Amino acid sequence: MNEISRRSAFRLAAFGVVAAALPASSAVRRATADDIFGGHSPLLFHSPPLQPFRDELPRLPVVSGTAVELRARSGAHSFHADLAPGPTFGYGDLDYLGPTIESVQGQPWTLRYSNDTDGNPLAADVDTSLHGMSEHDRHMTPTSLHLHGAITQPDSDGHSEMLVRPGESLTHSFSGLNDAAGLWYHDHAMSMTRINVYAGLVGVNIVRDQHDSGAADNSLGLPSGEFEIPLVLQEKIMNPDGSMSIRSNITVPQGKWEGGGTGDVGVVNGKIWPTMEVARGLYRLRIVNAGSYSVWNLFMSGQRSAQRLQFWVIGNDGGLLDAPVRTDSVRLAPAERIDVLVDFGVLEPGELIELRNDEPPPAQAASLGAIPMPLFCQFRVASGRGFTGDVMTMYRGGKGQPPLLPALPQVQVQRTVTVNQPSAGLSLAPPMMTLNNLRYSDPDIEMPAQGAVEQWNIVNTTLEPHPIHLHLVHFRTLGRAPIDLAAYQRDNPRPDVGIKWAPDVERYVSGPVAPPAPWEAGTKDTVNTYPGTVTRILVRFPRADELGFDPDATFSVGSGGHHGSAELQGYMWHCHMLDHEDHEMMLRYRLV
Repeated sequence: MNEISRRSAFRLAAFGVVAAALPASSAVRRATADDIFGGHSPLLFHSPPLQPFRDELPRLPVVSGTAVELRARSGAHSFHADLAPGPTFGYGDLDYLGPTIESVQGQPWTLRYSNDTDGNPLAADVDTSLHGMSEHDRHMTPTSLHLHGAITQPDSDGHSEMLVRPGESLTHSFSGLNDAAGLWYHDHAMSMTRINVYAGLVGVNIVRDQHDSGAADNSLGLPSGEFEIPLVLQEKIMNPDGSMSIRSNITVPQGKWEGGGTGDVGVVNGKIWPTMEVARGLYRLRIVNAGSYSVWNLFMSGQRSAQRLQFWVIGNDGGLLDAPVRTDSVRLAPAERIDVLVDFGVLEPGELIELRNDEPPPAQAASLGAIPMPLFCQFRVASGRGFTGDVMTMYRGGKGQPPLLPALPQVQVQRTVTVNQPSAGLSLAPPMMTLNNLRYSDPDIEMPAQGAVEQWNIVNTTLEPHPIHLHLVHFRTLGRAPIDLAAYQRDNPRPDVGIKWAPDVERYVSGPVAPPAPWEAGTKDTVNTYPGTVTRILVRFPRADELGFDPDATFSVGSGGHHGSAELQGYMWHCHMLDHEDHEMMLRYRLV
C-alpha cells in the first residue's frame, strides 16, 4: 500500500485530523507529515519523476461568431513527452480542454452544446453517495456547461441540475451583456463537477468590445495576436501509464469523496511544466486558476537572479481595472482570473523566466504532508523584438477607453452568510461542507430583491480558504476582517445540519478591515475568503428591465435531471473548491 501498512496509514491520517484541527494562529508551528517524511508523504499519491520543460506551451485554438457549436467528447491526451496518452475529456476537436471562444459585448450569441462522451476516464472515482448520484452516472456521464462570470438568463446559466447526458444536446442563449473580460466555461454537473473538470471540460471565453478589440490597432495599446495568450493553470497527480489520478490521499478509498487534494505537477494549457519562446517585448497573459482546490501565489523569477520579475495586473474577473497595478506576485484562488502584462523586453536574450508558486497548501492537505506545487511553466527570451508598446497609466476613463468603474453604491441591505465545515473530530469520516449550515436541497435560501444593493458578510468558520462564487452578478470586494471565532461559535451554537445558521458577526470582529489587494479592485464574481475572517462584498442585484429577461423566471429540466422532469428557478452560489461544491457547499438563490 504505497510502502506503508494500512494500520500506519490510518494512524497517520488520525494525526492529520488532529493537526488540521489546531488553530491557524497557534503559536506552536503546526506539525505535518512532511516533517516526518521529508516531502514525499506516504499518505499521498505522487506522480512519477518528470523532467520540466520537455513540451512546448500549447496555444489553444480560437472560435468566434454568433452561433458556436461545442461538444464534450472522450479522447486520449499526453500531458508530457515522457507519458503515454491517457483517457480524457475535451471540448470541440480537442482531446483535453476546449477552444478559446471570442464573443463581443452587446452582440447576442448562442452556444449549441452536445454531450458526445463515451464512458468517463475517472468512472471509478465517482462517489454514488453524493447528492442525486447513482451507478448510472459512472458511465452515462451527466454534464452541464456553465459560462462562468457571464450575465445569463436562468435557463442558459448551466445550472447544476440542468443535465445533458450522452446523446443529448441543448442551446444556450447569451445576451452579450458582459463588459470586455476574460471569462471561462466549465462543466457544472451536480456532484460531478470535480470529476468532469479534472477530466478536461474547461475552456476560456474572451469578451471583446470596441476598445479591447483584440485587433492590433486596439485603442488601449494592448498586445494582441501572438502576444496575447490565455493560460489555463491546473495541477495534477499523474499515474505512470499517463492517466490522471484525481485521488491524492491513500486513506480515502477509491470511489469516495475526498474533500480536496493538491497536485504535484503544474499543468498549463494541458501540458506539464511546458516551455515557450517569447520575443523581447510586452505580452498579455490571460490567466485562470482552473484548479480544483489550491490557492496559488503566482510570481515570475529567473535563473540568473533571485529577484522576482515585476508585472502589471490590468484586469480581473469582470474586466479591466481603472489603472494597472504593478506587483511581483498575485494570490489566485480557484475560478479567479487575472489579466497581466509582462515585459520580456527588459531581459537579455537567452534568459529563462519561470512562472512559479509558493503558496502553502490548505490545512487539510498540509496535515497529510502536501507541500507547495512550485512550478507552472518557463519562458525562454529570444533575441527578436516583439510588441514594443508601453503600459498605459490608465485603462479606463480616457479617450478611446471604457468609462471609469462606477463609484460604490450605498448599502441598502446587510446579509450575513457562513462557510462551515462541521468537524469530524478524531473520526476518519470526511466532514460535511456547508453554506449557512444547509444542504443544497434545503429550502431556506437567500432571496435578494431585484435592484437591491446588498453587503454580504461572508463568515469563514473553517481552517481553510474558500473561494465563493455568485452566479449572474458581479460585485466589489470591500475587505476582510478577523473575527473572534471561538466567541462567535460559543455564543451562537451551531444547530444540526439542515437548520440555517448565519448569526450576525459584527460584535465579534476583532481587528481592522484589511482592504482588498490593489489587483482585487474592479468587478469580481469570485472572492477568496480566509479562515477565521469575515469577507465583505458589495453586490447590486440587477432588475429584469435592465437585463432584458426575468432573472426569477422558472425553467424546465428534462429527463437528464437527477429527479426527472422538474421546474427550476434562480441561480446558485457556492465554494469553487470543486470537491466542496460537489458535497453540499452550494446553495440556490433567487432574485425576487
